[in-house]
Amino acid sequence: MEEKLILVNELDQQIGTSTKEEAHKKGYLHRAFSIFLFNKKGELLLQQRALHKYHSPGLWSNTCCSHPRENESTYSAANRRLMEEMGITCALEKQFDFIYRTNFDNGLIEHEFDHVYFGYCNELPNINKDEVAAWDYYSVSKLEQKMTENPEQFTYWFKACYGKVKQLMPN
Repeated sequence: MEEKLILVNELDQQIGTSTKEEAHKKGYLHRAFSIFLFNKKGELLLQQRALHKYHSPGLWSNTCCSHPRENESTYSAANRRLMEEMGITCALEKQFDFIYRTNFDNGLIEHEFDHVYFGYCNELPNINKDEVAAWDYYSVSKLEQKMTENPEQFTYWFKACYGKVKQLMPN
């Protein structure tokens, strides 16, 4: 059975559910989360999305992102997906929310109310190859150089929230 996405209004109040396919074809605003993990050096753990993903395949993004299931808190979902995608468990702390919308070349629309979490961990990932092609830790300078030189290599949502993430990053 296909998982349902939680449709929300701009106050993050649930207004219904939808299949992932329908939500992304019609551009429904739905609940999501993004996780940013930092190591003791203050470097950010990024993942490269698997090459077979239905949108943004092979692009670099934050440590983990996904959608909570119905009747699952975003915090619980974030912890579940962090283990499923990266093989990591760590304490997560909510930092901020943001809404974004973008159209992809394949006709799909991503429209998310995104809950952003930070975590601090020195564990090396044990990635799920169905979700993640590669991973790497980035210092701010290395990341910003790569983003300046090759912005097309990063997901839309990562670039959309990076400025706020940078303000809140550990020194």
